[in-house]
Amino acid sequence: MLRPDLHSTRERLRQGQATIADELASARAAAGSPACAHAFLKTRFDEAAAEARRAAADAPLAGLPVSVKDLFDVEGEATRAGSAALADAKPAGSDAVAVARLRAAGGVVVGRTNMSEFAFSGVGVNPHHGTPANPCDTQVPRIPGGSSSGAAVSVATGAAFIGLGSDTGGSIRIPAALCGIVGFKNTARLTPLQGAYPLSWTLDTVCAMTRSVRDAVLAHEILAARTVARSDKPLSAYRLAVATTLMLDGADATVARAFERTLRQLRDAGVRIDEIPLAQVTALGSLQATGGFAAAESYAWHRQLLASSADRYDPRVRVRIERGAAIKAWEYIDLQRARTAWIADIEQALSGYDAVLSPTVPMVAPPIADVAPGAERDEAFFRTNALLLRNTSVVNMLDGCALSLPCHAPGELPVGLMAWHGPLRDDTILALSLQIERLLSSASSSPT
Repeated sequence: MLRPDLHSTRERLRQGQATIADELASARAAAGSPACAHAFLKTRFDEAAAEARRAAADAPLAGLPVSVKDLFDVEGEATRAGSAALADAKPAGSDAVAVARLRAAGGVVVGRTNMSEFAFSGVGVNPHHGTPANPCDTQVPRIPGGSSSGAAVSVATGAAFIGLGSDTGGSIRIPAALCGIVGFKNTARLTPLQGAYPLSWTLDTVCAMTRSVRDAVLAHEILAARTVARSDKPLSAYRLAVATTLMLDGADATVARAFERTLRQLRDAGVRIDEIPLAQVTALGSLQATGGFAAAESYAWHRQLLASSADRYDPRVRVRIERGAAIKAWEYIDLQRARTAWIADIEQALSGYDAVLSPTVPMVAPPIADVAPGAERDEAFFRTNALLLRNTSVVNMLDGCALSLPCHAPGELPVGLMAWHGPLRDDTILALSLQIERLLSSASSSPT
């Protein structure tokens, strides 16, 4: 069961029912527990406690703990992006913009979180620092999802209220779905990338995971330095679509059951949901046949580091980065043009709809043992990685926004519902997701 969210904790603080010191002590205990093993690469609770004492009580985050993915600069600390190839990195001279905004809002950074090396995987395993186990299952160690693996575990276990991360093809929404929390990928241009190691300048998005949608709204407002437009529009006033081509394929029994149950609950609440083919999503495979933006742009950044330290990379990451060396300039330019045309085609197909609903990922979290580092498991790893990224990466190529929220029933492994649309529909996606969360919460608490 998830810990209280940020909003309820702030209310308890205002009423004198809790103290910042108590909350930080609880977060420290969570971070040091077996459930959080390998989630943090470094913690700084003593420094965080001193910073919390200086935080204004009426600040949005009021001195409460946040975690930072090892992709972001924190002043005085080395940023290594989960890689041994950057073991000798020098301390950052200043905070990344996203980190600075969280601190300005009263958040205290309690540690740097583990991740897939250089953010290049949706699975979340790391051969250098170990793999944090998904807290949803205490019997079978399961993947947390990636690349923001430690960020998800830090939020789910109670070590942080906000897990700062990035999303290039699903790196926020995948671990959120698998760990049973909320992940919001905003329109990329709304949040600054400064101070974060790049994977793909075209697709990278700075965003966060939280324990509730209302916390996701607040986190986005802080990171984007903007106010989300509130809406009291009832669920029955939304017109939604379900894309039947590809995005429902191969869903395992738990995911299929949770998704269909959620659609039924929404329809019972008066929501109009149309099934549409949206066959355009099948074009992504041919568009990215040469490796896509991630291969081309990551190779441009990594080529010098690879020349000196290739043997220190995760081989599964290195092989995908090295694909970028073969991409020709005209292929890269053609990809940019094709993407622009594809976005226009998708937006026309979605005209009149407030959002699309899909399973965030088509599977529950598989055991770590199935995809752990080792050449004998490479085939299973790449197959799993492709499936995890399949639905979420559509939104990144669309330059869109999406939110994943839990839709599984008690006793089931976590399943994520993804509400998504094209660029700058963020406020609609957040308002809709708030309504869906209320509906699902009400349904799960009703007597059966």
